[in-house]
Amino acid sequence: MAQSGSPDHRPALPLLLTPWAARYLCRVKNRFSFQPRYFLFWLVFFAGCRGLFLAYHHAKTGTLAAAEVLGTFGYGLRLDASMAAYLSALPFLLFVVGSLWGPRFPLGRLVGGYTGLLLAALATLTAADLELYKVWGFRVDDTLLQYLNSPAEMAASSGAAPLGVLFSLLGLVAVLGWLLYRWLLAPLPALPAWFGRARAALAGLLYAALLVVPMRGGVQQIPINQSDVYFSEHPFANHAALNVPWNLLDAALRRHNNRPLPPFMPDSTARRLVAGIYPNAATWQPGDTATTTALPNAGSVPDSAATATNILAEPRPNVLFIILESFTAKLVGSVGGEAGVTPVLDSLARTGLLFNNIYAAGDRSQKGLVALLSGYPNHPTNSIIHYPAKTQHLPHLCRSLARAGYSSHYYHGGELAFANMKSYLRTAGYEALTERSDFPQRDQNSKWGAHDGALFARMLQELPAQRTPFFVTAFTLSSHEPFEVPMQPRFKGTDEAAKFRNSMAYTDYALGQFLAQARRQPWYAHTLIVLCADHGHPLPEYSPNDWPRNFHVPLILAGGALQPTARGRVRPVVGSQTDVAATLLGQLGLPAHDFVWSRNLLAPAAPSFAFYTYTDGFGTVTPAGGLWFDNVGRRVAGRDAGVSDGQLQLGQAMEQVSLEDFGRR
Repeated sequence: MAQSGSPDHRPALPLLLTPWAARYLCRVKNRFSFQPRYFLFWLVFFAGCRGLFLAYHHAKTGTLAAAEVLGTFGYGLRLDASMAAYLSALPFLLFVVGSLWGPRFPLGRLVGGYTGLLLAALATLTAADLELYKVWGFRVDDTLLQYLNSPAEMAASSGAAPLGVLFSLLGLVAVLGWLLYRWLLAPLPALPAWFGRARAALAGLLYAALLVVPMRGGVQQIPINQSDVYFSEHPFANHAALNVPWNLLDAALRRHNNRPLPPFMPDSTARRLVAGIYPNAATWQPGDTATTTALPNAGSVPDSAATATNILAEPRPNVLFIILESFTAKLVGSVGGEAGVTPVLDSLARTGLLFNNIYAAGDRSQKGLVALLSGYPNHPTNSIIHYPAKTQHLPHLCRSLARAGYSSHYYHGGELAFANMKSYLRTAGYEALTERSDFPQRDQNSKWGAHDGALFARMLQELPAQRTPFFVTAFTLSSHEPFEVPMQPRFKGTDEAAKFRNSMAYTDYALGQFLAQARRQPWYAHTLIVLCADHGHPLPEYSPNDWPRNFHVPLILAGGALQPTARGRVRPVVGSQTDVAATLLGQLGLPAHDFVWSRNLLAPAAPSFAFYTYTDGFGTVTPAGGLWFDNVGRRVAGRDAGVSDGQLQLGQAMEQVSLEDFGRR
């Protein structure tokens, strides 16, 4: 074996022992640290901008604990890294081109010019956000773009902004950012002659490829969104953790995909038609709370608390709200589906109060969540849950019940970052959130998270300690694709339909095990249980996604707090998920005026009507049947016999007014 100093041995170590080799390696190190240093530059820049935001709003910052202030930097780092990766993509690729091109390629000038332009734009955005946050109460998003064509409104929004201070801060951010760039990224050394261009380009390309990881916020299944930085019960702390350019870019892309729809009729006509079902929806404005402003001659809907049938044995019971993933009525025998798949749910329907004509407001979990907990309709091109600045203007059952003294907890076996649910739940005011990371890996399936059995077991363990009265929400998971459940199949077959049946059967079984033990606990006798699906499903027969059949879901009220006279009853009124909120609040004797898109299904004169949306279309259901409409083709895609054109017009009015409401939120 040759000694390390022998001339025929050529490891890196002897090179380090010679000054000329050390200089070359230093130059290589400096050159190939350019890409990570450039990425680091943007991370430091965004941290500085966050510090400026906290300092500018020092009064609000002073209300936060020191740990929360630090948390804005820690939790915000992932969004900062995501935005830094997007901003670094072009310089990283220029580095690859420059390595192939050779020393004449003006890499330093190109990257410097690109960075200078970005610094000017981001400094302007940072300064504008400082003052606009005071006016809007949320970080800059695509709302800013709505003012580009109306500078007068933009000036009105800025109000009495201290322009001198803001321009000074704009310049300070730009100058300090440039000095930071110059300090971290000194002139780029040339590539050593002995290091091949192809090798240099390959190394640079690997760095560029690695940007994919921070761009999507990590290697987890769900790309990063605002929910990943919503860590506090204080909205200001969550807002401070956001990365403003990332928030603006995300909202702008969503806005681009959310195509405006041409109106079907004059706004006055649409509002009049909607007011026959939801009298306050057409006149809601930001800032409206607990008021009744029905349109003239719009008819009236009886006050929910005053005229509805009382079904509760006590005025303020606990409320356990269980949202069942994908529980389509097709597989629930008590509402006309296949028999034998959900025996526990069918038993509850026989011993509780069943609503057998309820329709989901949308076709995704996040849409069902907002419909059930905020009584808010869905839209055919997007979901409001993706817009934290809008969801803060929604009412929430959790918030309404908190004002009445209810404690709260939200349980879900999956990741709450999915579809931005965590930001929505934080805004709702839940005191505690339990999600996938709180469950051991052995209780989880391969894709989504904890099995429903583990979810219910944890609830059984913790509910006795929950302060009463409580509002606890549980969202099941196991009946979601890929339908992996820890139970022997009850139904034969290996196709998707059989797997789906077995997954629903497992959730139903886990629910039965939970209720069997819950009935032995003291809290159960004083608890109203609300069970409803988040949405339906095309399975088991793969029916077209626009059919009303896909949106039909069960709604059951059960539990120890239900009056004996209410048990075993069936309420056949046609209704929507959005109507659950007002129905529940009416029973608790609490105001539901903020839930303008919700009505009490137990009111004697409750209209029989449901409205739902799917991608690029909507549907309506009445006792006469269902109708579904294609927005792209501007045509009726299908209708049941006996459905009138009046039902079509009412559906068009619902879509038009609800989209108008979405724009105002």
